[in-house]
Amino acid sequence: MKITVEIPNMLADELTAKWGNLERKLLELWVIEAYRSGSIGGGKARELLGFSTRLELDAFFKAREVYLHYDIADIEQDQQTIRLSSLGQDQGRFVVPEDFDRPLPEEILAAFEGNEA
Repeated sequence: MKITVEIPNMLADELTAKWGNLERKLLELWVIEAYRSGSIGGGKARELLGFSTRLELDAFFKAREVYLHYDIADIEQDQQTIRLSSLGQDQGRFVVPEDFDRPLPEEILAAFEGNEA
């Protein structure tokens, strides 16, 4: 759908000087309000604004003091993602020696700190 808004040229000039591209600014304002009211979700907001990642959307909202919707369903989804993440995928593939946390020899510490002789 295409929506046309008529405003006086003088106002258009002032707003363009302040905001730049008015079509983009109006789209952003509409998306913010639609998101705040729950009419659209983050995925649709990201699509409408042309962002490829959620991080871009998060930064956009943060700069405009728009708080993200984060409810129990989101928490459950995040927990599922964490369970499926790669953490621990190398378990059993190598062994940590018993003396792993033993202090390093002085010559190694000196080299690490740039105090080589």
